[in-house]
Amino acid sequence: MTNEVHHGLEGVLAGESAICEVDHKSGGLRYRGYAIEDLAAHASFEEVLYLLLMGSLPNQSALAGFQKGLIGTRAIPEKLFDLLQDISPSVNRMDALRTAVSYLGMGDTDREDNSHTGNLKKAIRLTAQMPALLAALHVFVKEDNSDSPEPAASHAEHLLGILTESKPDAFSIKALEVALILYAEHEMNASTFAARVTASSLSDMHSAVVSGIGTLKGPLHGGANEAVMEMLFKIDQLGDVRIYLADCFAKKERIMGFGHRVLKKGDPRSDIIKQYSKELGERKKETKWYEMSIKIEEIIREEKGFYPNLDFYSASLFYLLGLPAPLYTPLFVCSRVAGWTAHIIEQHDQNRLIRPRCRYTGEKDQTFIPLSGRK
Repeated sequence: MTNEVHHGLEGVLAGESAICEVDHKSGGLRYRGYAIEDLAAHASFEEVLYLLLMGSLPNQSALAGFQKGLIGTRAIPEKLFDLLQDISPSVNRMDALRTAVSYLGMGDTDREDNSHTGNLKKAIRLTAQMPALLAALHVFVKEDNSDSPEPAASHAEHLLGILTESKPDAFSIKALEVALILYAEHEMNASTFAARVTASSLSDMHSAVVSGIGTLKGPLHGGANEAVMEMLFKIDQLGDVRIYLADCFAKKERIMGFGHRVLKKGDPRSDIIKQYSKELGERKKETKWYEMSIKIEEIIREEKGFYPNLDFYSASLFYLLGLPAPLYTPLFVCSRVAGWTAHIIEQHDQNRLIRPRCRYTGEKDQTFIPLSGRK
């Protein structure tokens, strides 16, 4: 056993996985060998979900059956809907979502089945149920079938339709679908590691996903896109960008949406989502958010040498899609549940309890003094 300590486990190989490759040298990102650029440009979220869970891209027949299974398991129990309605809107939506997933776990028919087949069933159900959970946390009304998307709608269209209570256009659907694909998986990030640690004890899938949600709630992992949008609201005008950032630099405040623990030379996902934010702004004739974001990126790269990560341009994209800022991190969950469940399945399939060591730094050889003799 080495005595070297890697704080935050930075650079430590904690396991092996065939799900995702993050190349810190080139900045490349691949899901099961497929470049993220190709998946974002040509695949649907359902195809990517199938790839992550099943290990390969589906043919037309397999995809059709897979989509049917997703559509058929979208509904959430009415009692859970009522429970979510009783949660105050002031409560963090991630807290409510964590509770909702835990509730679903108690009622899942395969809750005690950690087999590969049982886990696949739970993964598909849970992913399919996410849009209904987010809608219940935001809209606070039961779905009206007359206004809901057609049952055969894609996952992205279903999600966007019920959150905006409207029928979305094709480009908006594509933009959200790309965001879902980009957020779906990113190797051994903090929330995925937390989920795998829970799964390694042979706990169930829903418990492991709850661990992931609790970890993602923290602002150092999730929540950056919401913080970015709050920053854009504060700046408000393009000409005020440099003044705002100068004040942040003077106060040594962190600019959210920049930097990455692994991708030091830039996040390829940011380059992709950036173009969708730009085009969506142009289509909606509301370009100021993108223009401010571009200016912020220029200044941060020039003065600090940091590159934007996926969260930075996702903020303005989600805003232009009409999605409420308190749901930005739950939207992250709606996508990342694909990666989490794939990792949980992989962990259970080749399990070894994750139990690292810790260097002790406290007092040694203390002499015990009975209570009566302590001052």
